[in-house]
Amino acid sequence: MSEQENDPGARRRPLRQAPAIQALLLFLLALVAANVIDVLVQRAGFPPISPLPMSLLHGLLAALLARWRRLAVWWWVILALFPLAALVVGRLQVPPWMFLAVFLFMLVLFWSTFRSQVPFYPSGQPAWDAVAGLLPAGRPIRFMDIGSGLGGAVLDLARRRPESQFTGIEIAPLPWLVSRLRAALAGNSCRFMRGDYLLLDFADYDVVFAYLSPAAMLALWHKARAEMRPGTLLLSYEFHIPGTSPDVVIQPEGGGPLLHGWRM
Repeated sequence: MSEQENDPGARRRPLRQAPAIQALLLFLLALVAANVIDVLVQRAGFPPISPLPMSLLHGLLAALLARWRRLAVWWWVILALFPLAALVVGRLQVPPWMFLAVFLFMLVLFWSTFRSQVPFYPSGQPAWDAVAGLLPAGRPIRFMDIGSGLGGAVLDLARRRPESQFTGIEIAPLPWLVSRLRAALAGNSCRFMRGDYLLLDFADYDVVFAYLSPAAMLALWHKARAEMRPGTLLLSYEFHIPGTSPDVVIQPEGGGPLLHGWRM
């Protein structure tokens, strides 16, 4: 769910436009550039670049390329640190099966991040309290948390408003499974669906809550404007929608990111 991938036409775009694929190609390009520099250094009569400086050079070049390609900031950090991390892990002689275990865990945790620029963003109690204060009172409502993660917001709000219908949607398998288990163990009547929120009809909900990333906000806004009914409410924790003026901005108690709200 990225600035480029998080619109309905994104799934029809070439795989090479996925941020993860771009990052991989930039990483390989930086590796080639670092080795070219090493060769030039040796031809100039200097000794070969040792592994640690080479790793730092590789990471720096990869991060600069990611910045040039305007990837999200966390890609810069990942690409900058990965060569150094690989060097450290190699020297620790970590068993191969551990790489597979970590890869599988990250896959089921982040899942859609492969084709997006939205990492795993858990919210917390201050955000849930702020959202609760904005929910329409005096009548049952239908609430949707898109990218519901581990289900904390939905579970908390459903306990406060048992007369209403609270639903979360999450595309990553592990967070979705955890939220389902939490709801079952708590005997909570809320619902959790696994899927892509782009396939939802926002017209079915009175309140839509999102904690995504800056890259996803414009696409979210276009979908909300096209589908949400008059009088409904779009909420975004931390991330503002560029070019819009929210109808309400709340600072949660105890500090932290702001909660933005737009009335449709």
